[in-house]
Amino acid sequence: MSETQSLMLTEAGQSPDVVATLLEKEKPVFAEIAKLFSSTRPSMITTAARGSSDHAATFFKYLFEISHGVPVASVGPSIASVYGAPLHLKGGIHFTVSQSGGSPDIVALQAAAKQGGATTIAVVNVTDSPLAKEADIVLGLNAGPEKSVAATKSFIASAAALAGVTAAISGDQALAAGLAKLPEALAATSGIDGKAAEDVLFNASSLYTGGRGPAFAIALEAALKAKETSGLHAEAFSLAELMHGPMRLVQPGFPIVAFAPDDAAFANNAKALERLQKLGATAVSFSTAALPGINLRMPTTGNGLLDPLVSLLCYYRLAESVTRRKGFDPDKPANLLKVTETM
Repeated sequence: MSETQSLMLTEAGQSPDVVATLLEKEKPVFAEIAKLFSSTRPSMITTAARGSSDHAATFFKYLFEISHGVPVASVGPSIASVYGAPLHLKGGIHFTVSQSGGSPDIVALQAAAKQGGATTIAVVNVTDSPLAKEADIVLGLNAGPEKSVAATKSFIASAAALAGVTAAISGDQALAAGLAKLPEALAATSGIDGKAAEDVLFNASSLYTGGRGPAFAIALEAALKAKETSGLHAEAFSLAELMHGPMRLVQPGFPIVAFAPDDAAFANNAKALERLQKLGATAVSFSTAALPGINLRMPTTGNGLLDPLVSLLCYYRLAESVTRRKGFDPDKPANLLKVTETM
């Protein structure tokens, strides 16, 4: 491919401005959702999404459960679109996360959630999409057009938007302060040297990604990006789960890409990485704190629950570089389209 900058790299680099815009522009929507939660007091929140958007929903699950204690459950879109099962969500709040808002399965699930008694919220980039038109509340991502097949700025925007929801509902001032610093921290990732990590991924045939809490959602997204851009087989695990059956595959040189923010899980994550390295694993970690192995030191929002989003932007750049080095076009992965409509 040509030496011009890829759309993936360009769009990933727009993330700081996108996040700053959405956090400011969507303040009234955050307040509306917080008021809704206060009045309905649901015992559970439900979500539906596919692909990267589902990883954003997983980020929300951990963040919201940690911050507020109310369970967040994912409902498979096929429950409505294929199996036609009714949902019983009276008094509930249902979030659908999507870039395009056009896939029939998530539209069908949102309709089933509304019919089942839930108030529906579309977290979507295309605000005149079928999903948005049929939702009770629309939370726009404000990411602008995203042309590369690999979602970057729209994923970070989705996770940031859901973090804004969490902060508004919980009243967590530390979370709100971290969100305010998120655009600046994202921008500060520019120029971080990831060459050593790039070499590990370029030479890998398979790898694990890992994290705990919100960082596990980022590990899921990182594994997906490795597969869809560079064609590299990757599996994501909680670093706790990795200590079980998956550890059987760890041989000398096996890469482990870890997202280990300085939060309540840091000490346990550090012990897990130490154990994996004793088995011969090559550890690549993204963290604001020092860790053994190849350690990419990250800027911080001041909140360890949000810092995995900062690490992800750095990882996106790393994945794009590995993809080009392999001779692939990160904007046009084999077998994939930008918008996939499923049932």
